[in-house]
Amino acid sequence: MAAVPRASSFFSMLLVLLSLLSVERAAATGLFQVRRKFPRHGGGDVVEHRLAALLRHDMGRNGRLLGAVDLPLGGVGLPTATGLYYTRIEIGSPPKGYYVQVDTGSDILWVNGISCDGCPTRSGLGIELTQYDSAGSGTTVGCEQEFCVANSAASGVPPACPSAASPCQFRITYGDGSSTTGFYVTDFVQYNQVSGNGQTTPSNVSITFGCGAQLGGDLGSSSQALDGILGFGQSDASMLSQLAAACKVRKIFAHCLDTVRGGGIFAIGNVVQPPIVKTTPLVPNATHYNVNLQGISVGGATLQLPTSTFDSGDSKGTIIDSGTTLAYLPREVYRTLLTAVFDKHPDLAVRNYEDFICFQFSGSLDEEFPVITFSFEGDPTLNVYPHDYLFQNGNDLYCMGFLDGGVQTKDGKDMVLLGDLVLSNKLVVYDLEKQVIGWTDYNCSSSIKIEDDKTGSVYTVDAQNISAGRRFQWHKSLILLLVTSIWSCLML
Repeated sequence: MAAVPRASSFFSMLLVLLSLLSVERAAATGLFQVRRKFPRHGGGDVVEHRLAALLRHDMGRNGRLLGAVDLPLGGVGLPTATGLYYTRIEIGSPPKGYYVQVDTGSDILWVNGISCDGCPTRSGLGIELTQYDSAGSGTTVGCEQEFCVANSAASGVPPACPSAASPCQFRITYGDGSSTTGFYVTDFVQYNQVSGNGQTTPSNVSITFGCGAQLGGDLGSSSQALDGILGFGQSDASMLSQLAAACKVRKIFAHCLDTVRGGGIFAIGNVVQPPIVKTTPLVPNATHYNVNLQGISVGGATLQLPTSTFDSGDSKGTIIDSGTTLAYLPREVYRTLLTAVFDKHPDLAVRNYEDFICFQFSGSLDEEFPVITFSFEGDPTLNVYPHDYLFQNGNDLYCMGFLDGGVQTKDGKDMVLLGDLVLSNKLVVYDLEKQVIGWTDYNCSSSIKIEDDKTGSVYTVDAQNISAGRRFQWHKSLILLLVTSIWSCLML
């Protein structure tokens, strides 16, 4: 266990903390503008509302991550209702704009259809929602087509079509009771192709994606409504896999989420600057991006935890998921970490806001609180700084972004889930060709360099200067880049 503080007042604080935890809780480069849904800071008068919104988002999502999946005619992936980052993409000919969540925890791209039952028509995010009309320019995917047959086999659910010409349908039911049902269509997705340093030109690509016909549960809520999901999972049905199969991109993507200025970069392709020195392997055959967490230290001191702590039974590893806002730890890990974090502050008065541990503090976070370090297989470490794991909520009130209780697996064990809080202000690279993930601390409001695998050219993407006939507000947005066609495909 972590070292026990000598100050007797710390025991009193620890008892308060533990009492607050006593209740169980269930070939092209392209450009998109992506925005952050939840602000990092807020005034004191909206503390409980903000924290409740964060918790509702993640609790619903965590239920869906490991919930039951019913895919009668193919289609794989576990999309979520709302997300931390979303982008506006254009679909069709002529193109229309759709706001979709950018999410590493789901697979397919899907948008709400024009005749959707239960789909929201207004959003509390202040954006205009659009419903997709498949009759306008898209082509419905039939049950006999290769995409439908292949993805039905991959999901383990055999086709159940009335006839070979019937639409290829999907139905996903989540752990929190919400669901989405629809059918697959093929249409053009429009994007901006990077043509030089900070420059783009328009382009498009044919993609098969889901057209939502019915939403149930929280997916139909209008408070945080979006038009759909842009998933970056590993399945063959994902937009990333389709682009790679068509030799448009390498099967590599990266994100750099900026919580200092808001926004950042989301790129598909080979990021060469900054370099990623160490990587950790992905757990084979996992539904999500799972890695093997081997230890946690606080302020340089390793937490003394049972050797079986990070063994989650049938669902191995730790989930890395940019679509989740916070970070979730099994109870014993959480309590041990909490003790170590507050070791030097035994006199802090803590309070419980919507299941968050919060306290008043007027000093320097990074000087007074320790760095939390996660160690993974292959020896990479991931540092989480106090300004990342402590949320300011106005009037010098701070709350812990780590929460008690991991994501529960089907065999009843808790998995660690590391979300945006841990991944922020780092360039995180997902190399699906090598089946590894790596990262490095980085200023996500600065620039990165991306290599064109066909020509060898290296483009600089500057977070403060990029244009495509109009200038994006990078300090408010996250930019999504699609990077060039790969030479090996062109040589086949």
